[in-house]
Formats: sequence, C-alpha cells, structure tokens
Amino acid sequence: MAVLGIESTAHTASVGIVGEGAEVLSLVSDMYCPPKGGIHPREAANHHVDVLPDLVHRALEEAHVRPGEVDAVAFAQGPGLGPCLRAGATVARMLSLAWDRPLVPVNHCVAHVEIARVLSGLDDPLLLYASGGNTQVIAYARGRYRVLGETLDIGIGNFLDKLWIELGGTFPGGPALELEARRSSGELVSLPYSVHGMDVAFSGILTATLALHAKGIARPDLAYAVEVTSYAMLTEITERALAHRRRDAVVLGGGVACNERLRAMVRTMVEGRGGTMFAPPRSLCVDNGAMIAWTGLLALRAGLTVPVEASAVQPRQRTDLVATPWRAG
Repeated sequence: MAVLGIESTAHTASVGIVGEGAEVLSLVSDMYCPPKGGIHPREAANHHVDVLPDLVHRALEEAHVRPGEVDAVAFAQGPGLGPCLRAGATVARMLSLAWDRPLVPVNHCVAHVEIARVLSGLDDPLLLYASGGNTQVIAYARGRYRVLGETLDIGIGNFLDKLWIELGGTFPGGPALELEARRSSGELVSLPYSVHGMDVAFSGILTATLALHAKGIARPDLAYAVEVTSYAMLTEITERALAHRRRDAVVLGGGVACNERLRAMVRTMVEGRGGTMFAPPRSLCVDNGAMIAWTGLLALRAGLTVPVEASAVQPRQRTDLVATPWRAG
C-alpha cells in the first residue's frame, strides 16, 4: 500500500509518499519566503499553486511509484490558512479524480501526533505541538485527541517570527533567533512569564521584549531571554499534562520543536520524571507531506474517505473535533 499526501496549511507546500509500514518513500517540499514581513496567505497560496504539480511529479519519481500504484490521495483539510489549504485540496481532488483513487482528509495537528507516534514506537505519548499557528499539548482519550493546554493568543512560531521581523530580521524568525541567542552573554533579562493554568500567552512577552530593545538591550540577550522564558512556559504545561494524564512519554512536533533549547528543556524535565522524550528528525518535525500521507493511510484503513463534493477545507478545524477510529482499543 502507498498513499500520497499533500501538505499546504501555511508557508510550506509538500508532497510525501508513505508505504504500509510507515516507510517514507519520498518527501519533497518547497517553502514560501516573503521578500519582507510575514506570510501573506494569498501570495503563499499562489506559490503553492505554482510548485505543487512539480512536487507531485518529483515525489512519484523519487518513490519509484506510478500513479496507478497509489492507493489513495490524502490532503491537509485544516487547520491552516484558507487560501493555502484550498490550493493543496484542489490538487488532491484533481489527482483523486484523474487516478480514480479515494480522497482522504487529514487534520494537520493529528498528523503531527501520528508521525511522531509511529517513528518513536511509543504507544500513547503526549504531544507538545509547537509551530507557527499552533501551540498545544495533546493527548488521546475516548476516541479522539484532546487539547489539554494551548495558547490563548498567538502561536509560538508566529510570536517568534513577528518578534524577529520587528527586531530587524526576516521571515522565518525562529531559526535565526535561535542562532542569535547563542551569541548571548548568558545574562537572563526578565520577561513576563505568562502561564495560565494549562494555557500560555505570548503577546505580553512580545510587547515587553520590544520595549527592552528600544531601551538598548542587546539583541542576542533578548533572543536568549525569549527562548528561555517561552520554552520554560511550554515545558511547565507539558509537565502538568504528564502528571494529570499519568503519562511518562512526550513527543514533539511542529517547526519550533526543531529548536535545540526547547528539546533539551523538555528532555530534562521528562527524563527527570523517569520518562521518555522523542523528537522526529527535522524533515518530519516541520510541516511535511509524509505526515499527511501516513495519517491518510491510517484513516484509509479505517474507511475515512470523502467524495470530492464533500471535501471542503476547514481552516479552523479543531484537533479535538476529529475522530480517530484507528486508535480504538
């Protein structure tokens, strides 16, 4: 069995083909980078329209798979930027019709959980999902994935991107800010620590950091303080979720989960509790078509397909509103 998956929720257009045992047969991606400022949804969608046909061709070629050997076409249905989602869904519908193959809708957040779960070999871990538009702690319970804690305002990745652009950098901000933090003297500047029970907020940290920058605090020291403060917040709510759910394993997902400081902080916390932490390789931690393909394969086995006329995208689709029958039992 082989399933082709299309990811197009935000800045990345990606196509992956995954086999029966979760082997990634191919994965090709192309990221939209605006010349200045942040992501403009329509411009990102136009980028996806331009590159997706070639990505599909390359994915088939690299996997040594012919269209007739593809068992289903999966696509990210939500959550995400509406124009970007529609670009990927349109390509998926076209392939489904042209190849006469089932069409499988996939929740982007659930896909992050499932690819990390199969790669780690952990049966029932918590997911710390840290990306541009999403910041959630997720666990499985009673037929679907539940959000135990999340951001109350903006996603951690959007926060880092906006901050870096305001500090004079360019998109994407997370990787550049990580490098800048390594240049810090190591003196921790005080920033708001915004944890509200199981939830977090980042807008106050953004405002405070920009105010300190205006007062002349060095950019590397600000980057270091932002990383330490915001990642400590994520680590705290993850630990609280572990205690609440009586779990001992955490997997990471999302582009911000590639950050080495965040990985180290979560690993220290989890291993201090006698548990296990797993982070996928970068190519499968960021938004990618392989995670859509793998989750699509799981959904296909469970009979979750849709006709083209019922395959509308859902930009605000919640993780906890999506059934996951393949987890039954």
